[in-house]
Amino acid sequence: MLWSCLLGAGGFLSGCNLAPKYEPPAVQTPAAFKELPSQSPGATNLWSPAQPSDALIRGNWWEIFTNSQLNALEAQVAVSNQNVAAAFANFLSARAIVKEARAQLFPTLTANPAVTRQRQQIQGSPAGAATLTLYSLPLDASWQPDFWGQFRNAVKADSFEAQATAADLQNTRLTAQAELAVDYFQLRSQDSLIRLYNDTVKAYRDTLGLTQVRFATGIASKEDVSQAETQLETTEAQATNLAILRAQLEHAIAVLIGKSPAELSIPIEPLVTSPPVPPLGIPSRLLERRPDIAAAERRVAEANARIGIAKAAYYPNVTLSASGGFESASTSSLLNWSSRVWSVGAGLAQSIFDAGLRRATVQQFRAAYDATVAQYRQTVLTAFQQVEDDLASLRILARQIEQQETAVKSSELYLALSLLRYTQGIDSYLNVITAQTTLLANRQTLVAIRTQEMTANVQLVQAVGGGWDASQMPSPKKLLSKIDPAQK
Repeated sequence: MLWSCLLGAGGFLSGCNLAPKYEPPAVQTPAAFKELPSQSPGATNLWSPAQPSDALIRGNWWEIFTNSQLNALEAQVAVSNQNVAAAFANFLSARAIVKEARAQLFPTLTANPAVTRQRQQIQGSPAGAATLTLYSLPLDASWQPDFWGQFRNAVKADSFEAQATAADLQNTRLTAQAELAVDYFQLRSQDSLIRLYNDTVKAYRDTLGLTQVRFATGIASKEDVSQAETQLETTEAQATNLAILRAQLEHAIAVLIGKSPAELSIPIEPLVTSPPVPPLGIPSRLLERRPDIAAAERRVAEANARIGIAKAAYYPNVTLSASGGFESASTSSLLNWSSRVWSVGAGLAQSIFDAGLRRATVQQFRAAYDATVAQYRQTVLTAFQQVEDDLASLRILARQIEQQETAVKSSELYLALSLLRYTQGIDSYLNVITAQTTLLANRQTLVAIRTQEMTANVQLVQAVGGGWDASQMPSPKKLLSKIDPAQK
């Protein structure tokens, strides 16, 4: 009867939840991005809002760069990158904690079979004492009904944290993928510089040969030859130095795909990839597409649920217990019905005085909730800043590339005229050196700007969340199911 009453009361109060009603914190989102190239007069429209949302980047976002070598490298990040592996292990740990919390909703059943041999004094017996063997096979059950939602809120809080950890995993993966793409394009930029310097060294050798011929015929001075030799040797040294950064970038890429640097060798190939033209999406979609924003929001929900756990401490805890089994002095009669033993009981625990401990605990969790709300809103603001920064970079770089290409053409004309005037004996060889140096510097700058443009494109894809969205986050139900580690 006692069990029936308490079980009925537990079922009646099972819907009690002391956590505040949760709603995601409100944030302001702009109607459109400020720095879209199409909003600047005369600018090239590199990025545009996606309409409808189905046109947004999905899946393997790096494929928009249409580079087979990059695609092959990116495919290895999710499988072999050690930071991603650590983040996946953190997710599995958080998922296990959800199962631990859920176990508290159910009764605990334990068995403690025992054999006891003892000697007892017997009053009035001629022998004065007797030795007995007692066999017991008890089963003990205990259950703490979740009247105030303490355990259910713990399951919710841990589920929200597991979801946040899953989003952290996606953010770690996206960060590694973006870092790989940036390193890859910088490596290709070094390849472009290597080709540029090789072509320049060849041109300088040709010029040195011209000055040597002119010196041999008495037209040019020894000083012209020395200047040409110095310029050639200096440029050769600079070309050699380019190999340092290229090697370091190749090593960084190897580590990102989980290999030692000795295992990876990437052939030299100048940067030829053109910037993509993917849809950007409206600003409000950013809240659903960025895994770091999703993780921050889930931690707000977690903090809200933990307030309910703290409030439950104001109410008494009821524990139901029961034990039963068999006890006998002989194994032959141990399982007889007459050897059965049992007991049932209930206990109630309530803090009478705690000097404000519970009130302070609730205040602590409310403050923790407010802190997560502030962190969430800051994450959103930072996300919009990053998108606007990258859009501004692309808008400005597009114009700068046009200007720099014009500067390169002017430098080429300047060098051609300088060489012509030198061979005609009008100008000194110093003018040729100045023109050659100017052309090399302008070509270097053009390579650097194009690298910046590719890097900004990668960073913009990362800033809008890559191909991820919040619908890919595991549901609380899925957290309790089996997950194939190969799907990480």
